[in-house]
Amino acid sequence: MTRYKVIANPNAGHGKGAKAIPEIERLLKEHGLEFDLVRTEAVGHGIQLARQAALDGYDVVVAAGGDGTVNEVLNGLMEARRAGPQRPPLGVLCTGRGNDFAPALAIPEALPEGCRVLKDDHRRTIDIGRVTGGKVPQGRLFINTVGIGFDAVATIEVAKLPTWGGFFSFLIAILRTIFLFYKGPTVRIDYDGQILTTPTLLVSVMNGKRLGDGFWMAPESRPDDGLFDVVVGRQVSRVRILTLIPHFMKGTQNTQPEVTTVRAARLAITALDGTLPAHCDGEIISVDGTHLEVELLPRRIEVVCPKEPKA
Repeated sequence: MTRYKVIANPNAGHGKGAKAIPEIERLLKEHGLEFDLVRTEAVGHGIQLARQAALDGYDVVVAAGGDGTVNEVLNGLMEARRAGPQRPPLGVLCTGRGNDFAPALAIPEALPEGCRVLKDDHRRTIDIGRVTGGKVPQGRLFINTVGIGFDAVATIEVAKLPTWGGFFSFLIAILRTIFLFYKGPTVRIDYDGQILTTPTLLVSVMNGKRLGDGFWMAPESRPDDGLFDVVVGRQVSRVRILTLIPHFMKGTQNTQPEVTTVRAARLAITALDGTLPAHCDGEIISVDGTHLEVELLPRRIEVVCPKEPKA
């Protein structure tokens, strides 16, 4: 029988994760799943718990939280591979304020449907990424995105807000960020043998599709195609930022002249002036750094998710 290890972050969504734990336990029992559930106790604890769960022989390791929890469990599972042959897949239950990785694989955000996906146990092998620089000179794996510039500052701001809905919080944070970070650095992006130099508002390296619980940065992205979708927003005025927001909400930003999307498997991003505030799956990895390197690692991990609809 499949054994599940559920790593639940009680602090996800400013306490939403803790309230969800009894429901998760009830639903998994109703589905007849064999599971153990453990709570994270500090930042980084999920990495340790996931690594140990893999070494202990669990068949599926489930991240119950937001994107930060998913990121920690991913990093722990990949650490375990260096210690032995263990390769359990990653499961996801959405209990965070923002759950932006889930749409890339059509993972339901509602817990009843999410637990049903775990019961069905369909798996898909996907790409992940590694970012190096800033606060992670040793490198950090990611599953959804590395965001540089505007969305990283917005991520810092959203953490300061009360416990509201993820999308509403991010929208408020964006409005605040317009007055804090309306002039980004000029960057040089070296990607797959090409160079792009431009004043920027943001650079989003997307393995998934969505940010901020409702901003479709890369609606055409696929997490198993061997390439990132790299969204580059050039420097614009505050007023123009406001008019671009609806396009990012609908995923139509590439129709706007200030936004370009390129596809690449490896890139280096250097600030020619200013700095590179950056986040990795919602966790801040750079505040005053000036250089980041990002590479795609193709087809590295299985994720429990719904079956893809037939074309």
